[in-house]
Amino acid sequence: MFLDMSGYTALTEVHGDERAADIAERLATFSAAALADGDRIVKTLGDAVLLTSRTARTALALIARILDTWTTRGDGVPVLRGGVHYGPVVERNNDVFGATVNLAARVAAAAATDQILLTAPVATAARAEGLRVIDLGPRAFRNVSDPVPVYALGIDCLCGTIDPVCRMRVDPLGAPSLTHGERRFWFCSTSCTEQFTAEPDRYLASVDCVDTRPTHASTL
Repeated sequence: MFLDMSGYTALTEVHGDERAADIAERLATFSAAALADGDRIVKTLGDAVLLTSRTARTALALIARILDTWTTRGDGVPVLRGGVHYGPVVERNNDVFGATVNLAARVAAAAATDQILLTAPVATAARAEGLRVIDLGPRAFRNVSDPVPVYALGIDCLCGTIDPVCRMRVDPLGAPSLTHGERRFWFCSTSCTEQFTAEPDRYLASVDCVDTRPTHASTL
């Protein structure tokens, strides 16, 4: 499993390296706290963590625990995304190698904001656990010879209100906001507000799981 934070580069640009590093450490801390027997954090990779679990079923349970903690306790953090694949790995010096790891990384990189992508073995396990799975069809990945069937874990969007610039979750009550077109956007800081005002089209192009309520519905 690879989990990483959406928009980490933008977050670094707006809030600086120190703040971004602090948030990356929170992901590692929350992931470590969610580990059960047979789970482990293999390593951190900047804004991402590589984790392993004994089975596809326990991997799904681990992700559910991490997402729950990140959502309920992770104020002022970006939204997570990830990819999960199940298969054999080679373990050397506390690291893991092989085609399974490589494909998991490719699948994770293809995930959108707040999306957990699965390969077929994990999707099968998810269905057996009664989880909703969305068939996205086969996708081609770099250095993978054949198209790979990909599925999305059917979780409800837990984003809440997302700053379209740095991708952090924000509380709209008291947060800076502005109207663009027929939508209202909320921001974590005046810096993000100013960047959006200067180049709205740059950020609108990447808006996917952002709470953009119609302006007439807003009470702010």
